[in-house]
Amino acid sequence: MAPPRNVVKIAVQMRDAIPQLIQLDQAKPLATVLKEVCDAWSLTHSERYALQFADGHRRYITENNRTEIKNGSILCLSTAPVMPLLAHPLLPCPFAEPLFCLVHLCPRTWRLSSCGVGCRVLHQDLEAEQLLGRLQRGSRDGRREALKHLVPLASDLTFAREVISRDGLQRLGTIIEDGDDLGEVLALGLRAFLELMEHGVVSWETLSIPFVRKVVCYVNMNLMDASVQPLALRLLESVTLSSPALGQLVKNEVPLDRLLVHLQVMNQQLQTKAMALLLNGRGLAHSHGWAVLQNIIHSAAPLGDEMAHHLYVLQALTLGLLEPRMRTPLDPYSQEQREQLQVLRQAAFESEGEASGAGLSADRRRSLCAREFRKLGFSNSNPAQDLERVPPGLLALDNMLYFSRHAPSAYSRFVLENSSREDKHECPFARSSIQLTVLLCELLRVGEPCSETAQDFSPMFFGQDQSFHELFCVGIQLLNKTWKEMRATQEDFDKVMQVVREQLARTLALKPTSLELFRTKVNALTYGEVLRLRQTERLHQEGTLAPPILELREKLKPELMGLIRQQRLLRLCEGTLFRKISSRRRQDKLWFCCLSPNHKVLQYGDVEEGAVPPSPESLPEQLPVADIRALLTGKDCPHVREKGSGKQNKDLYELAFSVSYDHGEEEAYLNFIAPSKREFYLWTDGLSALLGSPMGSEETRLDLEQLLTMETKLRLLELENVPIPERPPPVPPPPTNFNFCYDCSIADP
Repeated sequence: MAPPRNVVKIAVQMRDAIPQLIQLDQAKPLATVLKEVCDAWSLTHSERYALQFADGHRRYITENNRTEIKNGSILCLSTAPVMPLLAHPLLPCPFAEPLFCLVHLCPRTWRLSSCGVGCRVLHQDLEAEQLLGRLQRGSRDGRREALKHLVPLASDLTFAREVISRDGLQRLGTIIEDGDDLGEVLALGLRAFLELMEHGVVSWETLSIPFVRKVVCYVNMNLMDASVQPLALRLLESVTLSSPALGQLVKNEVPLDRLLVHLQVMNQQLQTKAMALLLNGRGLAHSHGWAVLQNIIHSAAPLGDEMAHHLYVLQALTLGLLEPRMRTPLDPYSQEQREQLQVLRQAAFESEGEASGAGLSADRRRSLCAREFRKLGFSNSNPAQDLERVPPGLLALDNMLYFSRHAPSAYSRFVLENSSREDKHECPFARSSIQLTVLLCELLRVGEPCSETAQDFSPMFFGQDQSFHELFCVGIQLLNKTWKEMRATQEDFDKVMQVVREQLARTLALKPTSLELFRTKVNALTYGEVLRLRQTERLHQEGTLAPPILELREKLKPELMGLIRQQRLLRLCEGTLFRKISSRRRQDKLWFCCLSPNHKVLQYGDVEEGAVPPSPESLPEQLPVADIRALLTGKDCPHVREKGSGKQNKDLYELAFSVSYDHGEEEAYLNFIAPSKREFYLWTDGLSALLGSPMGSEETRLDLEQLLTMETKLRLLELENVPIPERPPPVPPPPTNFNFCYDCSIADP
């Protein structure tokens, strides 16, 4: 019979005791469950104990969160954070009927709470009070031990409420403000304070200014324990996020140079917290901070998730500075922007424009400028119309100007090289630049809000100030290179941009550490390599390259090659009409050749133009297959070799083949000129199969690949949507003995 739905099977463990496996009835009061658990271990005063989750932060089990206990959960029995004192038989309850009330032993710690019978009883938080008392009155070693005990317990909300209600934060704040011990005690005090504040019971805005300034002092100190400053930075980060007034204080008191010093320390935890405060408290660092970040990115230690997220945020904020330019269209009435367009034109056609424009009228000069803007790659004679699109807006113009100023030779070469091509083959610089700027903004998510969890950043963006414009310079030269590799025309513009997008995205995914490394990798990713990668990925998606599939294909190859061989021989049996080549290159005669049905004889003979192919029995000539010595192709054929090396003969090389055979004591040849490339492949494959040689033609390779693909898919129909492992499962080791085997030699009685 199945157990009730409110009963869960769990394990309860206690130090130095055998764990209990019990069925917890969620309908029972928690006090009753504790009583049963304590009775099983012969423990008295079950009210002094509590249950905790054994994993994670070891949260206490309460009536509110007991529904989180599931089948298979592991709990542990520990000291209760709130403990009632023993009942005194002589003290009546002052709040209800004359029931016995609890007596407390310490007059300073009376507190009212509701008991199970509706009576208000007096409790004492023994553990919390003892720890806080040791913090206030104990020695340095006593405070250290108390803090070590307090830190893991502070993560539990129930315990944290008890500590906070007894002015625990004030006591910890005193330890932090006094700073008597700048080592382990201070670090433990900061950690316990942070754990208590993380519960949100007390607002960060309630912290006093002297307390925050004291924590700031710990951040600004040169000689400080390595465990203190990360905790102090973490506290200041929380203060900055929660209180604008205190955040401004932190920004004023913690200089930027100090945070940059922390970024240079080879302590990843300290770097992470300094980066968090840098981003949350003051925004972006100055330009000299990029060099400091090299200590983080190029560090031998792997980046943590938090630091990776901070670097992603920093990159997103930096690229976000480009958004205003990206969202602003070009203003045709702006004198500054018109001058920038003229600078762009003059940089490409300076000498030509000066020589042609001398002494010309205003209309003629205007017409010349419009023509040069078109040669520059603008779709309209007025470039402002091309740059009205947002995005990319003025950001595209910024990129083009940067390229013309910082790579003038590459800029001039790009424009002049494409200006000299045919109109349909020229790569338009302006149109390409505008589209490339849009592409880069999409790949780098310029203007998009930061994700709360993303960690995707490009290390090369932290090496220089103008990283986006430098990336554009690499991209526009890559686009021109890809355009030439694809032999593209104006109609192929979108296809070229798709290839460039893939080249840039694949290279960015490799996370190159510098722009030079990015340039090397992206230029190595040619158009041919992109096609190869696409094909490989398609095969991987289909599962064609999985090791088990490759093994299956190898097993299917002999059978399918036999099928192709059979098809080739049947094609030879059907026969083909061939033309004879005379000494004057006249193809005026036809002859027919076929293979006999028993595959023993080649039968051939002349036929008339337009006649129906004759039957094999009517052909006068026969060549026994057993007499054939070899198959010759191309330049090795005697009827091609004897004709010389003229251009017309070169056209016949790819269609010529011959068979050599024994004619008495001499060697003779039967020469063929195939009517098409396909017939050439079919006949050479068929003759190779007759001679027992491998069929190595391109036609055979394509047929085999097609048959393998079809047969593999048919064999795997029943395994659709079933993942195929890369490796076979391991074979288990043999048993230590085989005594379980039946001995057939023993006869039954």
